Amino acid sequence: MRAENTKKAVVLLSGGLDSSTVLAMAQAAGYEVCALSFRYGQRHSFELECAAAIAKTAGVRHVILDLDLSRFGGSALTDDIDVPKDRTSGEMAGDIPVTYVPARNTVFLSCALSWAEALGTGDIFIGVNALDYSGYPDCRAEYIQAFQTMANLATKGGVEGTLPVTIHTPLIDMTKAEIIAKGMALGVNYGVTTSCYDPGSDGAACGHCDACQLRLKGFREAGLTDPSRYLSEA
Repeated sequence: MRAENTKKAVVLLSGGLDSSTVLAMAQAAGYEVCALSFRYGQRHSFELECAAAIAKTAGVRHVILDLDLSRFGGSALTDDIDVPKDRTSGEMAGDIPVTYVPARNTVFLSCALSWAEALGTGDIFIGVNALDYSGYPDCRAEYIQAFQTMANLATKGGVEGTLPVTIHTPLIDMTKAEIIAKGMALGVNYGVTTSCYDPGSDGAACGHCDACQLRLKGFREAGLTDPSRYLSEA
């Protein structure tokens, strides 16, 4: 049963497993969801097709914003840099990988903040996770809290107290297996999501990048089979 809450919320929707789960959680909490995705020059732009399908199924308003971060480069997701494959869990826990896009979540949250204030809400949802992830600095709770503090100092609604900003991170302390179990309970169709950083031309996942490995591990630990499509050699 949904909570008695009719407020709007902006949900950052990448088309992946985590953000799709967050969208379902926001709806289950009673929010009227407005989904925001980005065409930012990512090599895995197939995710936008998935995001559109997810938003349509969920019956939510969906905006895809063009913001070409490939003009800056500096990441294997937006530049001519190989995506790391078959890294061990120890390697993933080491240095920040080249798939980190410089300041991406800060850029995305800033855009979400602008739309949220225009919509008359201070509620923003993002699917960051600090357990089963690749070590990105903008996925940590400390970062989210700092951004929320800044947002309340930087917006009319925050300063006047009429639209206090809350950055919701319902997945922050969950394992991938826990996230998948939650999404399954909410009816999320993970077959239309993608997590791959380096998919084939038809969108099939590589099965070897960090994102694919973490996703596959999550499904195994949840006792489920990943319904996503993978390249035959994966």
